[in-house]
Amino acid sequence: MADFQLDTVDALMARYAAGILPEPARVLVEAHLEMQAANRPKVAEFETVAGDILEQMEPVSLTSRDEALRAIFSAAPLRLADASPQQPVTAFFPKAIRDFAGFDAADIPWKRKLPGFKEYSLGKIDGCDVSFFWLKPGRTVPAHTHEGYELSLVLDGAFNDTRGRFVKGDISVADESIDHRPVAEAECPCIGFAVSQAPLKLTGSWRQLLGDMIG
Repeated sequence: MADFQLDTVDALMARYAAGILPEPARVLVEAHLEMQAANRPKVAEFETVAGDILEQMEPVSLTSRDEALRAIFSAAPLRLADASPQQPVTAFFPKAIRDFAGFDAADIPWKRKLPGFKEYSLGKIDGCDVSFFWLKPGRTVPAHTHEGYELSLVLDGAFNDTRGRFVKGDISVADESIDHRPVAEAECPCIGFAVSQAPLKLTGSWRQLLGDMIG
């Protein structure tokens, strides 16, 4: 994600349509589109623009025709996103995330990060740190900024920060220009899926940081 500007959801959608996102970010967007179908037409518009650009490009001769054909025929079949994905009745995750992670929310082996703040890391995948997070109702995340990009998809519940309110299915795009202190809403836990380029950087006063750490 370090090779291009990614500071809005529209920029994220455009790169999803162009097929140039790292795999975890692609999964995050696909899950978002499952949860908020109203945004699918926007992606379709980006795909149309990308197709028009390709049609206007000058053809380039293949330097290794046989090698290119072998790569095409050996590739896995293209998996198209289901416009109406069918999920088990008890499923919590969107299909894209459940397929990617290999489990559903009930099977997450959460690890306590701070009081009222749990996390489970999937490790580094395609150059990104990938994790799930759980915040108890009313829990404040310590004030921080980012040394790279962080994409967060709200899977359940909601949180607020200086930019506004993020609810189920929303994507938060944060980078070094964002200094925020997210707060989970009081009604229920906030659960999310995060894809980040680099570790966060704590900000704010020591008194505030200590209070947020204790929870």
